[in-house]
Amino acid sequence: MAKKKDENTEEQILDAAKKIFQTKGMDGARMQEIADAANINKAMLHYYYRSKQLLFEAVFKNAFSMLAPQLNTILNDDSSIEEKVKNFTSNYISFIIKHPYLPNFIIQELNRNPDFLQKIQENSTLLNIEKFKKRVDFEIKEGILNPISGEQLFINILALNIFPFVAKPLVKAFTKEDDKGFRQLMENRKTEVADFIINAIKI
Repeated sequence: MAKKKDENTEEQILDAAKKIFQTKGMDGARMQEIADAANINKAMLHYYYRSKQLLFEAVFKNAFSMLAPQLNTILNDDSSIEEKVKNFTSNYISFIIKHPYLPNFIIQELNRNPDFLQKIQENSTLLNIEKFKKRVDFEIKEGILNPISGEQLFINILALNIFPFVAKPLVKAFTKEDDKGFRQLMENRKTEVADFIINAIKI
């Protein structure tokens, strides 16, 4: 029973921290506020996580560890580039709709702490695009794709998928959509982005 209680407490802490970090950012969040949101005292919070930085990293790793394996599977399977683009876009957007804080987490922390990514890389699996690049080269040689470097194509995929979430307030202002309308726009992008990229690269 004690083990289950410990796991539940840690899950409460991570859920509470995720919400606080999402709304207030790393610098604006306070450990007491996170403890209150998790319905525990501050001493208990410090027992699990000695500092706000460690808690922030735990929240990030928790989310990233769910996303990275999905995307790595898509990038490294034997499917065509067309299928990879469709599956990557659909999986990424679905995940970020459920975890909207993640893109801003990454950008904020990289700006604040350039060594953060290296620390994450030591403990998590980052995306590996080597097989993706080889598949791009293969399909170019086969006359399936227009010439493009694998790195540039991957950056294009990332940019088109990430930007609307990072710039959510701006996108909502331009489109005059509320949260519900924005979510539907993002759902539509699962096919819109994939079709846009595929039409641009296929011969």
